[in-house]
Amino acid sequence: MTGPGDVSDWWRTRIIDMEPGHIRLRGQPVEKLIGNIGFARMIWLLVMGSEIDGPRAELFEAALVAAVDHGPQAPSIAAARMAATCGIGLQSAMATGLNMLGDVHGGAGEQAIDLYRHCAAAGPGQLGAALESWRAEHGRFLPGFGHRFHTPVDPRAPRLLDLVDRAAAAGAVSGTHAGIGRAIEAHLASERGKPVPMNIDGATAVIYAELGCPPALARGFFGLSRSVGILAHAWEQTEQGGRNKGPTPPGYRWTHDSD
Repeated sequence: MTGPGDVSDWWRTRIIDMEPGHIRLRGQPVEKLIGNIGFARMIWLLVMGSEIDGPRAELFEAALVAAVDHGPQAPSIAAARMAATCGIGLQSAMATGLNMLGDVHGGAGEQAIDLYRHCAAAGPGQLGAALESWRAEHGRFLPGFGHRFHTPVDPRAPRLLDLVDRAAAAGAVSGTHAGIGRAIEAHLASERGKPVPMNIDGATAVIYAELGCPPALARGFFGLSRSVGILAHAWEQTEQGGRNKGPTPPGYRWTHDSD
């Protein structure tokens, strides 16, 4: 027996209960979960504390799949590949890549949910005013829109939005945030006179918002998703070999700014 002042109260969790020969995750015996629940649904159960299934589970998995990798030009991937050539081991290389994710690289999904909710709170017909007030506080950049490489369209976004439409038609989600995202995209195209595509952050943010995730979890789920690409690249670089690879080949030099 333990009392309220016992050392066992130092950590408190609803996630796992364990004793010799028994493991329960969110109250469910682990042996009943193994082989009966997919990894994406397991992630949702552990993080959110509830079960997800049907079109909602499919949406969640689609968002995780879509953001796994964006090539060695992505700072998180580049850092992991460079780290893999430094003799630190695979897990340390992964940690190096994950530690590159922050407000700018990896944080736009969280910010996009805040943007969608800001626009929703403004009400119908107030999109322009909502975007003006957002920019007044956060600057002209709208998170989740525009891509320096994928123009005029990020190929991941239309597919994800199509899946949201299907889930909305089935009554699994409202579709409200997908509508807001499309309206912002159209507004930006009209404003600038050229397409400004919704990017992967904006599209996955639509899904996470439709599923009712707190904004901060959009960043967390992005990191979880991108860790797959980080692992793949770190392992590939480990197999390729190389020693102390920097960001550019040795023949290239940096620009020195004189005093």
